[in-house]
Amino acid sequence: MRVKDLPVADQPRERLLASGSAALADRELLALLLGSGSKGANAVELASRLIAHCGDLGELARAEPHRLLAVPGVGPAKAARVAAAFQLMRRAQAEPERTRITCSGDLAAAAAPLLHGQARERLVVLVCDARGNVLRRTLASEGGSDHTPAPIRDIITTVLVSGGAAFGLAHNHPSGSLEPSQADLEVTARLLEAAETVGLRFLDHVIVTDTRWRRIPPPPAKNSSPHDGP
Repeated sequence: MRVKDLPVADQPRERLLASGSAALADRELLALLLGSGSKGANAVELASRLIAHCGDLGELARAEPHRLLAVPGVGPAKAARVAAAFQLMRRAQAEPERTRITCSGDLAAAAAPLLHGQARERLVVLVCDARGNVLRRTLASEGGSDHTPAPIRDIITTVLVSGGAAFGLAHNHPSGSLEPSQADLEVTARLLEAAETVGLRFLDHVIVTDTRWRRIPPPPAKNSSPHDGP
């Protein structure tokens, strides 16, 4: 019986969409990769034969495509598709854990590799998702020894195009000073305002030297009082 002739509730694709991939057996997941069966065997049956041919799922994951071709009904396209899927899995497992920004120190540490040892001032943008996971780390500008431009519009565009929900900013002071300039304070205020306008969360702005870092304080809220008490 063909897979598409099975009751909808028993079809692997429909079950995956309804209940998630964890609800499927190994042969059903492999059947989705194969895409179709062969003469006399539907995709699920062909998947079962493929697993049995290799011995188990682990051996199948390590098998070269030419070994899979020995199974009747598995041609070059199916063998290549299966091998590619397992290779993607191995690459995903080899990826380092994604950096997450939870505080100013995390931001400074994540930006440091792009800022340490630089003779010119650099501005780095870290684009994050809603949970603070870094999606992209990019150099926004590079200037002289004591100044670099901060293109507000370009920074916001970079975050939006990258699919970010939040972002942080870091720049270096080659002089080693951690004192924010008036321009640093103004850029922080302008970015905070620009982020709020487009619905982004501005995480922080830090100054990074080769040995230390410092947070640039955001401007006080517009409705806050300059005094804490009478």
